[in-house]
Amino acid sequence: MARLPTTTGRVTDASSDAANRRIEADIAQSVAFHADHPELIDRRLVELDREWDTERVLEANAATLALGGTVLGILEDRRFLALPILVTGFLLQHALQGWCPPLPVLRRIGVRTAREIERERTALKALRGDFAAVPAAQSRNGKARADAALRAAS
Repeated sequence: MARLPTTTGRVTDASSDAANRRIEADIAQSVAFHADHPELIDRRLVELDREWDTERVLEANAATLALGGTVLGILEDRRFLALPILVTGFLLQHALQGWCPPLPVLRRIGVRTAREIERERTALKALRGDFAAVPAAQSRNGKARADAALRAAS
């Protein structure tokens, strides 16, 4: 029996190499730009907080199509009920395998995974110096290190 892909890697595993490379290049370009313009990092972090990841986009689209198909199936013609059946099947496929029919289009237009968004966010926070406050591993005070690490990660 085939193993299911990891949660964090399933979308990138199911995406084309070209889409993955372009998204990685966009992240690298953003980080390089902000390294030269650190005064803009806070604004970019706010933008990243508002960015919709692939899961949110797929869930919103699937819910809209399923609800619309159900309403049309009840009010207009029962054949519209095929739409929510199809959409929920694709959503299940995405949950298990990381792929569904709209995914290639979403990736091609640059919709990123939560992990990719977080990668850019972490790099920008490192540029901003958020992690400098975390004591080195040689420090004997584990609780202080843990608290500093959690503050830096926030």
